[in-house]
Amino acid sequence: MQKVLVAMSGGVDSSITAHLLKEKGYEIIGVTMQIWPEDQPPAENEAGCCSLSAVDDARSVANKLGIPFYVINFRSIFKEKVIDYFIEEYMQGRTPNPCIACNKLVKFDALLDKALQLGLDFIATGHYARIYYDQDRKRYLMKKAVDLNKDQTYVLYGFTQEQLAKTLMPLGDFTKPEIRNIAQELNLRVANKPESQEICFVPDNNYRNFLQSKVETIKKGSFIDIHGNRIGTHEGIPFYTIGQRKGLGLALGYPAYVVDIVPEKNAVVIGKKEDVFSNGLYSYDNNFILFDSLQEPMEIQAKIRYKSEPVSAIIYPEEGRIRVEFAEPVKAITPGQAVVYYLDDLVVGGGTIGEKI
Repeated sequence: MQKVLVAMSGGVDSSITAHLLKEKGYEIIGVTMQIWPEDQPPAENEAGCCSLSAVDDARSVANKLGIPFYVINFRSIFKEKVIDYFIEEYMQGRTPNPCIACNKLVKFDALLDKALQLGLDFIATGHYARIYYDQDRKRYLMKKAVDLNKDQTYVLYGFTQEQLAKTLMPLGDFTKPEIRNIAQELNLRVANKPESQEICFVPDNNYRNFLQSKVETIKKGSFIDIHGNRIGTHEGIPFYTIGQRKGLGLALGYPAYVVDIVPEKNAVVIGKKEDVFSNGLYSYDNNFILFDSLQEPMEIQAKIRYKSEPVSAIIYPEEGRIRVEFAEPVKAITPGQAVVYYLDDLVVGGGTIGEKI
């Protein structure tokens, strides 16, 4: 019997992942990663994967399903790979995506390594995505979930072939209502547990407060217009992101938007709505799933944020980076976020957004 380590966050998705795999005949071991920083008060939000109730909920489900359950301390690696990265990116004028960092470096790297060290065959999570082996291409591929409203492939583009071969994501074939129905039929106490929406280690969903608690001094600087003229004072570049309109405190006679952040000048560039649109970008640290590397230009659909609609684009291989040219101007291209490439429902790959073109 093949053994699977299921990452259980205390939510309904990972709980039903464990149930479905047990029903398929796998031997299941439930694990919750202890990642909550010791120097922070624990989260009060019951929906959070780091909340006080998360471990209790996961343990309750494991007991109900009759599977062993453990808590593994991942505080150190989570702080280094996710929290420290999160802070540093904001301080450099970029907008980080901690979920992508967590998936790539903690769940499907460190946790998978732990599972393999323990002699287990697979790791499984409650993500909505589909992994399968393509006989023609002789490689593992990833497809969007059946439930496009829940599809999470945007945060999963970083998989290697070795990781895909050892990962199970059974929820990709289900809709969210179907998963909740299964949980209700099993009488699990997490059946109607609300979704976690915020960053797990920022419990009040106020990243400004979080940064101020972690960084000794965040310097004020200049708002400048697109011509370089000073038009006001900002509170610190970590507090702004491309496309932001609210909370600028500027009265310019027109709707003002953040169109760029220049960390070396400690400046935030302000413009009009049309200035927020760009025709392309350069991406770095690219990873490809459909093939090993991009060898020639390719027509794809690209997403530049989790909830955005895919936009037609062409990707071009360049030395150390990928050039992405959109078929039509795209709003608020944000350095530090991910751009993910699709071929219909297949995940081609993705990378980190650098500069706009």
